[in-house]
Amino acid sequence: MRVAARPVPVHALLPFLAIAFGLAWGILGLYIFLPDAMGRALGELTGRHPLFYLAVYAPAIAALIVVIHYGGAGGLRRFLARLLRWRCAPAWYAFLLLGIPAVFFASAALMGKPLVDHLQSSSPEALVAAVALMAIKGPVEELGWRGLALPLLQRRLAPLWAGLALGLIWGLWHLPAFLLASTPQGTWSFGPFLAGAVAASVIATALFNASRGSILLAALLHFQLINPLWPDAQPYDMFGFILVAGVIVLINRRAMLRKGEAVVEVIPDQAGRIRGGGP
Repeated sequence: MRVAARPVPVHALLPFLAIAFGLAWGILGLYIFLPDAMGRALGELTGRHPLFYLAVYAPAIAALIVVIHYGGAGGLRRFLARLLRWRCAPAWYAFLLLGIPAVFFASAALMGKPLVDHLQSSSPEALVAAVALMAIKGPVEELGWRGLALPLLQRRLAPLWAGLALGLIWGLWHLPAFLLASTPQGTWSFGPFLAGAVAASVIATALFNASRGSILLAALLHFQLINPLWPDAQPYDMFGFILVAGVIVLINRRAMLRKGEAVVEVIPDQAGRIRGGGP
């Protein structure tokens, strides 16, 4: 039987968060509290373990479940069509392709760290593999964070506050990974990461609304933030993105402080329009 598409209500944020946190924290929690048993049964949890990918994909899985529940197959197709939205001001593309790496390289230079040692120490094949793995890992989260959670938050909050709130949620969702030495986050400091996640969420919010709800560009932003081609300059890079977020809010202050231009629909209508974001 064909399911009639319904708008995704604000309260759908609750089951989305329950699934996203429950799945990811459940997997990582088992390794935190039962490390020996999990290691013996399923192997050490590394960044390439299938269970780590399942945890990373939890926000996307949660979003797809919610969208299918309210929109059926047709709603899912229209939701996924937002992966094809690419139109945006050229300045945003310049920031995505040039500005983000510039923050990493400038941060590394301020720290006095070598800028290209990480590239010279790896073979071309290893670099290609690392880039490919990053492309199919973190960016997939955006089906949930910007695909579903942000539009729902923007129904109640102005974009700036929605971006800040989602940044805190997004950052805290990563917390268990910082408690496991075997994960990529195991050697990072959580405080600067959380601050950087909030800043990145504010930037992503401005981009999301400017691109009329593009999940594609949100995923590209996410990928650029974890691109292994850029030098690791923690925590300076996180502070750099806080500065960038402030500049972007200043430039887009009218749109960021008013709900009128914010994208607030999860599933576009039959014509592909999405309320709040224009045609």
